[in-house]
Amino acid sequence: MAKNLTGTLQIVTANRLRDGSVVFLTQTAEWTSDIRRAAVARDAESATRLLGIGTVAAAESRVVDPYLTAVTEEGDDIMPVSLRERIRAQGLTFAAISADATRYL
Repeated sequence: MAKNLTGTLQIVTANRLRDGSVVFLTQTAEWTSDIRRAAVARDAESATRLLGIGTVAAAESRVVDPYLTAVTEEGDDIMPVSLRERIRAQGLTFAAISADATRYL
């Protein structure tokens, strides 16, 4: 199970069992492919509660491998901290790779 626990804000992500799509847990305990609708945990207690909801969904065979990942918020946008999670959320793009690569220069 991949985890990125650096950062204060976190969301729960998983893969939908039916088709393998990347999904995010919403405030209403539904799963969406739109990261902007993801429920954001602002503290450890909220993160634990959201992950518990994700774990139940996995036990019900709705999703596979739910886990927490760190995010930042910029206005209404939610952006994963790690490159791996940005690719999962938005798809692979040259812009995402090159932006991340500049930190190694």
